[in-house]
Amino acid sequence: MSGLEDLKQRIDAIVDGHAADLMDASRRIHGEPELGYEERHAHDLLTSLLERAGLDVTRHAYGLETAFAAAAGHEGPTIAVLCEYDALPGVGHACGHNVIAAAGAGAGLAAAELAEELGGRVLVLGTPAEEGGGGKVLMAQQGAFDGVDAALMVHPAGLDQSRFGAIAIQQVDVTYRGRAAHAAAAPHAGRNALDAAVLGYMNVAALRQHIRPDERVHGIITDGGEAPNVVPERAAARWYVRSPTTRGLTALKKRFLACLEAGATAAGCEMTVEWLDPAYADMVDNEVIVSSYVANAARVGRTVGEPSREDVVVGSTDMGNISHIVPSIHPMIAVAPPNVPIHTQDFARFAGGPEGDRAALDGAKMLAGTLVDLWTDPDLLARAKAEFDKALADGRATGRATI
Repeated sequence: MSGLEDLKQRIDAIVDGHAADLMDASRRIHGEPELGYEERHAHDLLTSLLERAGLDVTRHAYGLETAFAAAAGHEGPTIAVLCEYDALPGVGHACGHNVIAAAGAGAGLAAAELAEELGGRVLVLGTPAEEGGGGKVLMAQQGAFDGVDAALMVHPAGLDQSRFGAIAIQQVDVTYRGRAAHAAAAPHAGRNALDAAVLGYMNVAALRQHIRPDERVHGIITDGGEAPNVVPERAAARWYVRSPTTRGLTALKKRFLACLEAGATAAGCEMTVEWLDPAYADMVDNEVIVSSYVANAARVGRTVGEPSREDVVVGSTDMGNISHIVPSIHPMIAVAPPNVPIHTQDFARFAGGPEGDRAALDGAKMLAGTLVDLWTDPDLLARAKAEFDKALADGRATGRATI
């Protein structure tokens, strides 16, 4: 048995030794879903687990109440393992962030026991509010990724895949102002803010025919007036604008705004726009690290495939922003059958069941194995950094904390 394989078997044994605590943490987070920046139960649960194992834990880190950092090791390459633990409104952990939390914590526990021996440093980062709040971006702006050589995490899905189809996104709130009037007695005196919102919506629907097939624009009207017999003087909408790259997002936002402005002009109304920061960048997966992860997945009996056009999971994540700062990966781990999509009640049930337990433990072993590869193989880390530097030079990454 090789020395590296011996290390991997030790990792497996460490994770198995913590299995009860890790599965308990996953299930308790799942059972008490918390929205972004409100994840106090998850924060306290995970930090207590890491503290009991001897990691140096900073609670309420980087100016965020529900963020944390836990470190082990004093020298050598610093590899960050990221935990997410926020839930979705209405459907709870239908994205399986409870599994991400347990897998990240488990990888940190395993790596911490080997850090001094192998001359590496592990940093477990608790990152709140992935579902729209941009916790990782705010943490990066406060220096969370300074000195980090690579960042790793794993996300639940219906298949084991090497990457997530993460595209750039920015949310926007739009408010329309018209003039109220009696809708029957004096409609001519009014200016209908709801008409402005609806006309803009229709314009965007027409725009969708002429954008790239991998771009997305979708929204809802959040305020359409108060009474049918009063011409609405106020209307509002929230939109998501997505494109495969941040450069494409900038161009699409201009076309999108032209559609909304035309609707407002036609209805004789004023329109104000508030782009919600932080925007999420596209994910730049580091292929060198992905290859290591795939090999470590095979060790625990998981075959990681390349996503096809038919089965790729498309969405957006603030991990994309981190991948523009340091070499990063965001693979997917099977928790549910392939026909069960994320963000559904069915997926939430799998994430909180035996399949979620297994994914948490397997994910911990796979991430920790990848981390040990980066610690013990200087050439692997050098190649990962060279690939990232090339992404910077090619414009696929920015090297900035804010995208």
